[in-house]
Amino acid sequence: MKKIALALLTMLAFAQVNAQEKWTSLLDGKTTNGWHSYGEKTAGVAWKIADGAITFDPSAKTNGKGGGDLVTDESYSDFHLQLEWKISKNGNSGILFFVQDDPKKYDYTFYTGPEFQVLDNDGHPDAKIISHRAGNLYDLIVGNEGHVKPYGEWNKVDIIANKGVLELVMNDVTVIKTHLGDDSWKELIRRSKFGRGDMPDFGKTFSGHIALQDHGNEVSYRNIKIQKL
Repeated sequence: MKKIALALLTMLAFAQVNAQEKWTSLLDGKTTNGWHSYGEKTAGVAWKIADGAITFDPSAKTNGKGGGDLVTDESYSDFHLQLEWKISKNGNSGILFFVQDDPKKYDYTFYTGPEFQVLDNDGHPDAKIISHRAGNLYDLIVGNEGHVKPYGEWNKVDIIANKGVLELVMNDVTVIKTHLGDDSWKELIRRSKFGRGDMPDFGKTFSGHIALQDHGNEVSYRNIKIQKL
């Protein structure tokens, strides 16, 4: 019995180590390696690294340049993305996924990629629109309320896309779970701002890049890591 118990413990420890090895860090805490601003080859100077986090500093832009949405070099299909975000007072940003990195065809990342909303719910006017609040699948699905921390505090987020199911988790609580690509998904898009005709490819491709949004307000992200599922 002791040998069996020891073997089980060994197998469990191996499984835990193996699971940890599946995570890939997307931010080394020192550089913007692995990222670029949408439409550019490198990250804009307004995206700054400090204390292990990446912060968008709008004051660092010059004549509207130096920022832009920050996009991963690599593309992902089924994945588990985990990170933390901290928004400034009255701030707005977002975490987009399945972004098609083709600026010649699409003017913005949100023309193709759905967005997990990052927002100061108490200060930004967008919070008055129920589907635009922090933790929502922006303009598509209203998430469970009451799990977001206020501006200036870190919020943990998990975005899990696996075999056609999308799950959004805020501070360890599932706030949204839905299916991708079915009739209900298509109807959500049709009834949203993304169904108005000028974004015909929005939410149709379930493989693409991760993007952190430059919405003109200071925002920080840290502990960004991903698993391919």
